[in-house]
Amino acid sequence: MSRVMKFAPVILKNLFSKPVTRRYPDVPIKYPEGDRGHVEIQIDKCISCGMCVRSCPTGTLSVDRMKGTWTIDRFDCVQCGYCVLKCPVKCLSIVPGYQEPEREKASQTYQKSPEVLKAEAEKRAKQAALAKEMAAKKAAALKAKKEAEAAAAAGKAAESAPAAAKN
Repeated sequence: MSRVMKFAPVILKNLFSKPVTRRYPDVPIKYPEGDRGHVEIQIDKCISCGMCVRSCPTGTLSVDRMKGTWTIDRFDCVQCGYCVLKCPVKCLSIVPGYQEPEREKASQTYQKSPEVLKAEAEKRAKQAALAKEMAAKKAAALKAKKEAEAAAAAGKAAESAPAAAKN
C-alpha cells in the first residue's frame, strides 16, 4: 500500500494538468528553427541546365534534358541547400518538414508536363534551324570572300603581266 501512496502525488498532478504531447494529426507540427527540411522542385519551371547536379556534393541529383526529368535520391541527399542556391531560375526550394516514409530505398523522378516538353522541343527545333541558317550565311560569306580574293589576285596578276612583258 505504501508503494501506491508514493505515486499518488504524480498521478493526481497528471490527472489535472494539460497533456504534454500534441494531438499530432489534428494539430499541425511546428518544426524547430534551423530545421533543414527537404528539397522540392517546380519541375515545369526547370530549364534543365544541370547547375544543381554540378553543385551537389553527394551526387544525389540527375537531370535528363531530352526526357525532361529531374531525379533525386532522398536517402543520399544531406539537405545542404547548395542546389537551391545555384539554381538560376529558382525552381528548387527547401521545404520545412520531412519526406513521407517509404518501404523501399528508391529515387524520386519528376517529369515535366507534356505541354512544356512540346514547347521545349519546338524551341530546340527553332534554335537548330536558326543555327543552320546562320551556318549557311557564314559559309556563303566565306565563299564570297574567297571569290573576291581570287578575283583580286587574278586582277593583280593581269595588271602585272603587261608590265612584265614591256620589260
